[in-house]
Parts: sequence; structure tokens; C-alpha cells
Amino acid sequence: MGAIELILIRHGESAGNVAATAAQRSGAEVIDIGLRDPDVPLSEAGVEQARALGRWLAGLPPEQHPESVWCSPYLRARQTAELTTMQDPGTPQDLRMDERLRDRELGILDLLTSAGVNARFPEEAQRRNWLGKFAYRPPGGESWADVALRLRSVLRDIDDDEDGKRVAVVCHDAVIMLIRYICERLSEQELLDIAASTSVRNASITRLVRPSGQGRWTLDSFNNVDHLESGGAPVTEHAGDENHVHPR
Repeated sequence: MGAIELILIRHGESAGNVAATAAQRSGAEVIDIGLRDPDVPLSEAGVEQARALGRWLAGLPPEQHPESVWCSPYLRARQTAELTTMQDPGTPQDLRMDERLRDRELGILDLLTSAGVNARFPEEAQRRNWLGKFAYRPPGGESWADVALRLRSVLRDIDDDEDGKRVAVVCHDAVIMLIRYICERLSEQELLDIAASTSVRNASITRLVRPSGQGRWTLDSFNNVDHLESGGAPVTEHAGDENHVHPR
């Protein structure tokens, strides 16, 4: 047996999201943020989104509330979880931080836009195009397959520790995509097709359900932001883990 529901929440819009999108649009080579990836905070819009998410959760019937919250240790995810639970007394306030839920690490490509990678590391750009998104590992960083490996172990621990429970997981866009890949037993191509057509929106909710607590999960909803629209918070969409863009 194991968990019966996973409520996957992407962090609210971050200062890094804003900086990365601006850099891409201007053709800059470097994302001007001046912070380590783990230290990037929410933007003002991200704070609004987290609060709106918390108000929405507070309005749910008790039987639909998360019974535990697991969270990436990165600041933008922690802030999202903390602001959300502050608005919702029905959700446990003690967050379980787990480093395996952190964002994908890009090694030497960190803080570079696609233009920056092409200009500064053309051989890496060629290698990425040859190997593909799932298998390519930048020097000092991780491939999507590497991230999937660490997520398999955290999902096993969630099952062991949260038997029969509804679990909220506050994390990052690539992590949400790869949890879907593992739980729904998607093929690599199915995952890449979803990633190519959809960006996981900030503070969106993706729900996976498995009433028996074992076996394959079923996707109940994906990338839902109705709670933001009804709560008066902005809806933002920043492509995260694209070909070479920093997944902030």
C-alpha cells in the first residue's frame, strides 16, 4: 500500500522566471539574477499566487485536504508552501523538505539562455541536439533521466511514510513532468510530447489518484489554474526546462 493521491504544485512565479523570460526575449546570453538557483525567491505575483492557492485549499471539504506536504528545499518552493499553508489551517503546517525534489541542475549551463549556450558552448549545444532532452547531461549537471532516478526513490519513501494519505508535493516544472512519467508509466516519447506542447504554469495543480494505494496512478487533472483565476491572482506561464533555458 501507499499514498492514494498526489497533489503536485509548481511553485509560484519566481524572480528567476521573470529574469529568464526577459533574457530570452532580449536575446541576452546570461540570465541576470545574481543568486544561486536554490536562493531564488518568489516575485510579487508569485506571492499572490501562493496566497490564492491557500485560500482555495481552505475552502475545500476536509476530506479533500492534503494530509501531508512534501517540498523542494529551494526557496521559491518553500515560500510557496509556507504561504499556502498559512492561508489554509486544514493543511498540515509542518513541511517535509526533501532535496530529491529540487529542480534539475544544469552544471556549466546554469544561468545561460539558449543564445548563451550556442555562443559559449557550441559543442554542448550540438551534443544536446544529438542526444535529446531526456538523455543529455550537461557537464556538472543532470539529465532528465538522472532526475527521474532520484524521484523514484522519493516516491517510494512517500508510499512508505504516507500510506492511505493525500500528499501535496510542492516542486518544479520538470519534477512534475517526471513524476507524471514515473507514476503514469509513460514512454520517453509520450513525456517529451507533453513537454513540447505544454508548460507547467506557476502555482498550478496536477492531481494523480490511486484509490487502492498501489499500482499505476491515474491523471485526474493537469496544470489547473482555476484557483488562481477565481482568487484574483495572475496566471503566469514561464517555460522552465526548455532546451537550454535555466529551469527556474
